[in-house]
Amino acid sequence: MQFLDFEKPLEDLYTQIAKVKEMSQKNQVDVSGTVRELEASIEKTREQIYTNLTPWQRVQLSRHPQRPYTLYYIEKIFSNFTELYGDRQVKDDKAMVAGMAELDGMPVMVMGQQKGVNTKMRQMRNFGMANPEGYRKALRLMKMAEKFNRPIVTLIDTPGAFPGLEAEERGQGEAIARNLFEMAQLKVPVICVIIGEGASGGALGIGVGDRVYMLENSWYTVISPENCSTILWRSWNFKEKAAEQLKLTSRDMSAFGLVDGVIPEPMGGAHAKPEEMAATLKEHILKGLKEIKDMDAETRINQRIEKFSKMGFYEEV
Repeated sequence: MQFLDFEKPLEDLYTQIAKVKEMSQKNQVDVSGTVRELEASIEKTREQIYTNLTPWQRVQLSRHPQRPYTLYYIEKIFSNFTELYGDRQVKDDKAMVAGMAELDGMPVMVMGQQKGVNTKMRQMRNFGMANPEGYRKALRLMKMAEKFNRPIVTLIDTPGAFPGLEAEERGQGEAIARNLFEMAQLKVPVICVIIGEGASGGALGIGVGDRVYMLENSWYTVISPENCSTILWRSWNFKEKAAEQLKLTSRDMSAFGLVDGVIPEPMGGAHAKPEEMAATLKEHILKGLKEIKDMDAETRINQRIEKFSKMGFYEEV
C-alpha cells in the first residue's frame, strides 16, 4: 500500500498494526482487541482526512500510482472489448486506447488515455500524453461509431497532450481542434468522464459530449498547478496556491456549470475500492445514456452545441 504525504497519520496506524501482529506471532499473544481499536482509529482518521481535502491534495489523489486507469474501467464495466489501432496516417498511439465493446448488451465505442501501471508501461504509453495520431485515431473511431449508430464513451486521464517538437510538427493543435469541431456534431450520444487528470487541450480532445462527468477526486483545467506556478512565480514551490486559484476541483467545475455531474468516490479515493468505483461509474454512464439515447440526433446536437456555447464569461465588442 502506498501513502501520499498527507496520509502520514494513516501510514503510522498501519505500521502499528503490522508491529502488533508481528509481536503476536512471536509471543503467541492475543492482540485482536488492540487490532480492532487501531482499525477503528484508521477509519476515523481516514474520514477526517478525506472530508477536508485541499485542491492540491485532490490533484495528488488523481495521480495516485494505484488509481484505476482507463483499461481497468474498460475491463470491469464493459464486455467483449475489441481494441482498434492506428490513425491511418502515421501510426498507432499507445497513449490513446480505443475500441468496440458492449455495455450491458448495448454496443458502444469506448476510448480514453492510458498512463501505464509501471515504469516500463508508462514509457510505452507516454504517461498518458497523446500525440496527434492519438486524437486522429479517436476521431476515426468516433466516426465509425456514428456510422454504426454506437454511443461513445470517453474516459479522460491525461496531464496534457504531448508537447514535444515532433507532435507539433505533425499538427497537434489542428488534431485537437478538429476533434472539438467534429465531436460537437456527432449524431450519436457521447458520454465523457474525467477519471483522473483533465489537463488542457489533451482532455478537451476527447471531452466534448452530451454529458460530461468528473470523479470526485479528479481535476479539470487549462494547465497543471506546477506549470501554472512556474509561469506565474517562476517556481514549482507555489503549486498548492496555484491549485487553489485555478478552481480545478470537481466541486468547482460543477458550480461553474462546466460539468454535468460529480461521481462520488469511495472513502480514501478510487484506488481504495476500485471495484466499487467501477460499479458506481458504470451506473452513472448508464444513467447518462438513458437520458439522451432516445432523443433525435438533431435535438441532441443542438443541445450539445448550446451547452458548450454557454460556458465561460465573455463580452462581445
